Order: sequence, then C-alpha cells, then structure tokens
Amino acid sequence: MSRNAAEWSQRPSLAPTHYVDPRIYTDEALFVEEREKIFKKVWSVVCHESEVPNAYDYRRCQHMSGKELLVVRGKDMKICTFYNHCSHRGNLLAMEPSGTAKRITCMFHQWAYDTKGNCVEITRQKEGYQDRISKKDMGLREVKTEVGLGGFVWVNVDDNCGPLKDFIGDTLDYLKDELSTKPLEIISYHKSVVNSNYKLWYDTNSELYHDFLHHHNRKIALIQPGYWERRVHTHDYGHISVDSMECRYDAYEGNDGQQRQLGWPGGEVACHKLIDMFPTMTFILRSPAFRLDTMVPLGPDKVIIEFRGFAIKGDSAKDRDARVRDHNSIWGPFGRNLPEDEIAIVGQMMAMKNGDDSTYILHGREEPSIQNEIGMRHYYGEWSKWMERPASDPFGNRAIAAAE
Repeated sequence: MSRNAAEWSQRPSLAPTHYVDPRIYTDEALFVEEREKIFKKVWSVVCHESEVPNAYDYRRCQHMSGKELLVVRGKDMKICTFYNHCSHRGNLLAMEPSGTAKRITCMFHQWAYDTKGNCVEITRQKEGYQDRISKKDMGLREVKTEVGLGGFVWVNVDDNCGPLKDFIGDTLDYLKDELSTKPLEIISYHKSVVNSNYKLWYDTNSELYHDFLHHHNRKIALIQPGYWERRVHTHDYGHISVDSMECRYDAYEGNDGQQRQLGWPGGEVACHKLIDMFPTMTFILRSPAFRLDTMVPLGPDKVIIEFRGFAIKGDSAKDRDARVRDHNSIWGPFGRNLPEDEIAIVGQMMAMKNGDDSTYILHGREEPSIQNEIGMRHYYGEWSKWMERPASDPFGNRAIAAAE
C-alpha cells in the first residue's frame, strides 16, 4: 500500500549494513571529504601501457582526486607519472591528450623538462634569477607509479601509501591467466560526462539484479543455464569478483543465431568475468572483448566515466575486427548496454538531488545467487572505514530524527 510522509521517512527494518543514506550521493561536504580521505589515498588505474607504446610517448590523464597527470615513457622504456603542472607558474605542460616529446616544454615561458621530470631549461635563468634558484630544484612533482598485471598503469598521489600489491591482494588472480598469457592492446576509448554520483555507477556494475534492465543481458545470460549458480566473492579493500558463465549470444536476435567462437587467451569462449575494485574501477571480460571502466568524480552529481576496450596484441586482422565489432556493439557509445546504465543512474540522481525525502537506499538482497547484493554492502563497509562514518547514517542524525 502507499505511504504517508511519516511512513515514507521511516528507516527500514534491516541491519544498517543493508541500506545507505542518500546523502552520501548528494552532499557536497561529503564529496570534498571523499577527495581527501579516499581519492588522494588509494591506488587507481589511469591508463594502459599500450597508450604510451614508444620511448618519449606521453598520455595526459585526470586523476580521480581532480589532479592533472602526465604519464610518460622514458628513453629507458620505464613509465613515470608527474603532475601536469609547470614548476614556474603552474601552467599545464601538455594540452593535447597524447603525443611524443623528448623534452616537455611549457608553452607559457618555455621552461622545459625531460622524461625523468628533471628541469632542463629555465629561459633567461641567469638574468632573472641569478643564483637564487637552480634547475635541480625545479623538477616536476613525481607520482608513485607501477605497471601491474595486464599492463595497467596504476598511480597513487600519496607518497606515504602502502604497496600496490597489498591494495590489489588476490583480487586480480581471477583474471590472471587472461591478463598474462598474451599482452593487451587498447582498441577503443571514449568517455561520458554523466550527471550522477560516481558511486551509483559502481553500484550498477557491482549488482547483477539490474540485468533485468538490459534486453541483451536477459537474452544471453539471465534466462540461460548457469546464470543463477554464479556467486559474488569479496576481497580486501572493498573489491569483489563475480563468477563466470557461458553467455549465449546465439539467443539474441541481433546476433543472427550465431554463438561467439573467438575466445580470449587463457580464458574460455563466451565467458563473462567481472571484477570491481574500490573505489572507481571495473574490469569486465566478456570474450572476445575486454573492458575497463575508470572514473573521475567531478562533484557529488557529476562524474567522468572513461571506457577502454582491449584486444590481444598481435591479433590477426580477422580476430581484431571481431573483437572491435563485439566490443562496440555492446559497450561502445551507441552500444546495447552502456546508454541504458547511464540513463538509470541519471534517473537515480535526479530523484535524490531534487529531495524526495527518502532516508535510505536499499542494498538488502540476500539470496544464494548472483543477485545477492553483498557486493554493494562490502563496498560501503569499506567506504565507511575510509570516511570514518557509517554510510547508513553519515551525519549521525537519522536515529534522532526517527525518534522524534
């Protein structure tokens, strides 16, 4: 039955771990706190090594904390990351998304840096600064960088952070064979600026209850053998992995009754493996295509979602064409799935932002199947640790309001 205002504002009769306060998606002060306590402290992927394949290549990236970064491959083929800021007046060094340069020169006053971050040129240094500053003291701000399994470039802007291997733990072991048998190569990149909170996109990736949203997923997975037997597994630091199944592409009318024949080295044909990593990353293998989502939150109600598609380096022309076609038809800007997900989380944000007076968002499904919402509960347990406040009552006033 419908509810009146008092009933609408009542908290659910569930454990506080099974719902969250909608203000964690809409509150500006909480977003600023997330930047300081989470985004500036944890490891995240900013690009793939194939985006800087040669010596002196660079890739401009935006870190989830909002900082502009420059990923550079040096003469020694080592990948380093720096703030994309000139040490002189703070101007952006690289304006283009990517390029090649032995010396990175600021367009403003022509200060220049090498691929190790050393300042190698200060225009008219002696005349203007005499001996008061030196090039050796004007190098770029370097950011901790590691190239991990599969060639993904991980960074952490906190110099005192823990090791990447501790942050990842055993989470990526689930894709170890697929990410290590043969090298990956980027084949697709696009980004969407979405009017929603970044956590709502993560939620959508981490719960499979929303497979009902996608006609494509209902056909190839939800009604197929093996779907309900899958499980969600939790890992340290809020990460999760999801069991695989064989997707039946031949059941979807748009595939002309054809099942996928091309697999992924180290994996199975038509498999569907998913890993979500706290706080802003998703790895999805739906062979023959592989996708990585990363996010740059711009505010509580706006996020950049970057979508990267991958193939196998050295693919035959036929296999490459098949991977590109499969990736773009499902996950491209006009694919079957991504626009539907984006519409859903924009709708959520519109309702929450406009103040529907609701005091909770449910994460309460418990069932022995893939549609158990343990993934979201695990994520918000980790969020609560980093933020030092419960996601179910971040300001400590819901209980008081209920009592009144």
